[in-house]
Amino acid sequence: MDDFTTEIPNQTITISGKTYTAEDARATSGKPSRLQTHFRKQEGEENFLAALSDFLAEWFDGSDTVKVHTSGSTGTPKALHVEKRRMMNSAMLTVSFLHLRRGENALLCMPLQYIAGKMVVVRALVAGLNLIPVTPCGHPLQSIDLPLTFGALIPMQVYNSLQNPIECERLKNIRHLIIGGGAVDPAIVQTLRSFPHGVWSTYGMTETLSHIALRKLNGPDASEWYTPFDQVALSLSDENTLVIDAPLVCPERLTTNDIVEFNRSRQFRVIGRKDNTINTGGVKVQIEQVEAALKPLLPLPFLITSAPDIKFGERIVLLVQATSLSDEGQEAVSKAIGQLPAYWRPKQTIPVNALPLTGTGKPDRATAKAMARNACNIDG
Repeated sequence: MDDFTTEIPNQTITISGKTYTAEDARATSGKPSRLQTHFRKQEGEENFLAALSDFLAEWFDGSDTVKVHTSGSTGTPKALHVEKRRMMNSAMLTVSFLHLRRGENALLCMPLQYIAGKMVVVRALVAGLNLIPVTPCGHPLQSIDLPLTFGALIPMQVYNSLQNPIECERLKNIRHLIIGGGAVDPAIVQTLRSFPHGVWSTYGMTETLSHIALRKLNGPDASEWYTPFDQVALSLSDENTLVIDAPLVCPERLTTNDIVEFNRSRQFRVIGRKDNTINTGGVKVQIEQVEAALKPLLPLPFLITSAPDIKFGERIVLLVQATSLSDEGQEAVSKAIGQLPAYWRPKQTIPVNALPLTGTGKPDRATAKAMARNACNIDG
């Protein structure tokens, strides 16, 4: 039987080995909590610790909801108020799936304005995990020298950790590693296949209060298919996008923008997003598929986007991270594009100083499209 504490006033939070009560974390009469006052006096990581204590004060404030922000990967970020009860349900699903136990170390290295960071804290609250906070950065394992049972990282953090032998060894020793916030590059997946402990890619979003499905990236049961939690029912919309029924975490049926396909076991894999489909000359091209095909061919950071075209309706545009393209760079781009199917080939290449990314490191598709339009001098 899982040992969960779901009555919020009875919960405690253990941070770096020290346990605090609800009374320690609760702000009253407009005054900061004892935990807020304590953490703001700390040196080194005071900003992140202050953010952590602020979230805990909100968690214990007696209301039924907390505020979270969407990442803005396909549009303007927005604030949502989500139920604490459903956040705890989500936390229990993950803790049960991974068999996490009270007192085990859980790494917190995600920004706390987004659902991923908040859910790491909630898992620690309901399961009694020992939270190890590290200010969100590209190298969260740089200063961690203790065994970690659970860690949630984004692909960029995993990639950076793999480049450093010490950090790589620490990453390898995390007993349960989940990776979310974006697609995991096939080259990273190949490196992770030999890891001795469980590594999973997650599927979820703010509205589902973090992930509702996992796919194993290593070991004999590694797969390209996501397996939903038992309490989650999935189906397809008329446009082949994923429909989620997960009443424990989301009060309403959720129709996503993710185009997916199912296998006979009712597992699914993501083909791309509906709003990332380019209709060029009557042919529908999925941005993610073009990017996946170009990835091993083009040795430059890039994104695929589109711009209006008088003949084709939309034309495929390649954004390349470079101040300018040398003859050698242009040759590399042309060679890579030439290996794509004809209807996938970008009709225009635009060098940009930096590729647009959201606060969680995902491609900012709306900004990418605006950059292409501006470069092409297209209004609207």
